[in-house]
Amino acid sequence: MKIAFRLCRVVLITLLTSIVLSGFVFADNQDVKGKVDINQATVQELAKLPGLGKKKAEAIIAYRSEKGNFSSVEDLLKIQGIGKKTLEKIRGSLIVTGG
Repeated sequence: MKIAFRLCRVVLITLLTSIVLSGFVFADNQDVKGKVDINQATVQELAKLPGLGKKKAEAIIAYRSEKGNFSSVEDLLKIQGIGKKTLEKIRGSLIVTGG
């Protein structure tokens, strides 16, 4: 019984150590992880951002469809209803690819 307990303890410690260390390995991608790409996002993804909602999210998609991909986050200021305050609220949650 003691051997089984020790073995379980070693396995558990090894597993927890691996999980903790994997966070450090992937830390380089942390700035992109969890962010919304305004050139790829759906209405639903955009609408979840603070201060946007469905109407503004639809306006972003419509603008992107008409004008093409955004080249920077600041391009959102060209969309009616999105001002500097809104942009500052969501800036940290956004990335731009393929601009």
